[in-house]
Parts: sequence; C-alpha cells; structure tokens
Amino acid sequence: MDYLKDRVTIYEVAKASGVSLATVSRVINKRGNVTDATRKKVEATIERLGYKPSGLARALATSVTTNIGVVIPSANYVYISNMLHGITEVAKEKGFILTLFVTSYSREDAISVVEKVITSHVDGAIIFDDQLDKEDVETINSYSVPTIVINNKIVGQRVGCINFNHEHALNELLKERKQKNIHHKPPVFLHVHNAGRLLSRIEKTFIKFHNDIDMSYRIFNVDDSSKRTYFDFLEFFKKNRNGFFVAYRDSIAAAIVNAAKDSGLEVPKDVEVVSIIGTKYARILRPNLSSFYINMQEVGKRAMYMLIDLLKGELIEKSYKFDATYTARESTIEKE
Repeated sequence: MDYLKDRVTIYEVAKASGVSLATVSRVINKRGNVTDATRKKVEATIERLGYKPSGLARALATSVTTNIGVVIPSANYVYISNMLHGITEVAKEKGFILTLFVTSYSREDAISVVEKVITSHVDGAIIFDDQLDKEDVETINSYSVPTIVINNKIVGQRVGCINFNHEHALNELLKERKQKNIHHKPPVFLHVHNAGRLLSRIEKTFIKFHNDIDMSYRIFNVDDSSKRTYFDFLEFFKKNRNGFFVAYRDSIAAAIVNAAKDSGLEVPKDVEVVSIIGTKYARILRPNLSSFYINMQEVGKRAMYMLIDLLKGELIEKSYKFDATYTARESTIEKE
C-alpha cells in the first residue's frame, strides 16, 4: 500500500513546476492559454514525478466540484450503511467522487479525522459524528469547506445541518403507556458508554419523564456488544424477573429478548423491549421488536442534496429535522 502514501498530487506538480494550480490544470485538460514553454515544463514535471490526473484535478479546469469527504463513526452499523447508500446514490447520479473518513468513538480521534478532511483538499464534506463539539465542527467552517453536519445543530455561511428528533417520540410513547396504565413494569434505560450525543439526549428525556411523574427507574450500563449484553442480562434476570427496557440498537434489544427467553421469562408478558435505532432487523427478529425509526437512506440523500445546493450558494434552509416514528410490534404490550 506504499503507493497510496507516495501518490503525487497536483499541488506538488504545481510547486515543482513553479506555476499555479490553474496552469497545471489547463495543461492536463488541454484548455486555456498556456505558452509552449510552460506546457512543456509542466508535462516534463508530470512525467518526472509520475503524476496521474485525478477527478479533482480535472474539475479545477471546469470549476466543477467533484470530491466530497464523508466522515462516519463506522460502516459496520446498518443505519450508517443505509445513510452511506443514500449519499452514494446521489453522488453517483450527480457525478461526485466520495472520500470516506472513519472515526472511532473518541473526541480526539474525531478531531484528528476532521483535520485530515481539511488537509485532503476536499471540495465539501458531510460529517456524521456523535463525538464532535460544536466548536470542533466550526473549525471546518473557518477553512471555508462547505459542510453538512448530521446530528449536530450548527449553521453558518458554509455550514448546514440535519438533526434527529427521537426525544418527542419517546416522550409520547412513555406518556401513552402511563395513560393506558401499562407502565407498571420497572423502566430500565440501557446506557452505552461513549455512544454519543444522540443516546445522551434520549436518556435525558427518559430520566426527565420519570422524574416528572415521580416514578423510579434504573439506568443499566452495558457495552455496545450484543454478546456481552446477553450474558449481562442472564445475570440480571436471575434477580429481576420483569421490566420495560429501552435499548440503543436492534442487536442490543435482541440480546435482552434472548436472555429473557433463556431465563424462562415471556416477552412481552414479563419483559418488554424497545429499540431506539430501529432497522430492518426489527421486523426479522422473533419476536418482532417495537422500535423507533428514521429512514437513514433518505437522510443520506438529503445531506448530499443540501451539500450540492450549499456548494452552488443556493441552500436557503440550512437546517433540516427528521422526526423518528414509533412502531409497536411483538416485544411490547400496547394495552392491558
């Protein structure tokens, strides 16, 4: 993989030739006015350095933006993959090139990746990251890189955002359970360490609701691992034989369901489970999981279309919100 590290860029060609980026671009694309002497000098430099023209280099000649940086925490999660599918679908349709940057679950790593985005000379960026602070994202704005931020409320001259609203849907579900008198099972929220801002907001909604009605609740710490969660709840169900559980993702919710059934408990009679970030697996698992849902493929499409408008200076509404919807299935009781 050393050839990737040593790839020559158009910027190095321009520097070595002693000319501007625009001049190198005109030589590459055989457009514009360039003297024979300058053209020969640039062509000789290209040959000597072994430079291979990229889509970005060709775009410089036509002023068409093509290279978009996409920052995600991981492609392993279904909902992130769905969002990427939406982004790539529009990118392919519009002729954009995507460069993918993946972060780990730490603010330090996320900041490092943002710096890579800035220095990689992308023309625009889409950032989905639950670890960055507002100030971190504003760093990109200071470099004048048009950016759409997902799950972070920030707008600016060259920054737009997309936000998720799970809090209202969760609050309505909890309120409805109270009104229907089906809220008597001990409520438990699964806290995942370093899961990010989205889960933190939902957890605060869960806590506030139960504090407001003076009802006890429990916050249960788990790893972001279905296997470990399963074994944790095998132990949990030895002493606790019922509960209403709010889990982060489908796989975590499924681990609770499996542990409950393997502990001789019935779902949803004894144990009810709700998944916050619902995917297609909510309908595949048995029993089907009650879950909240946002169409992440549409989120990806919307982010890409917003960025295109932002690049053209035509983005009017710089903030967009996706509301989560709740679907009741077999893992919860909807009425007594």
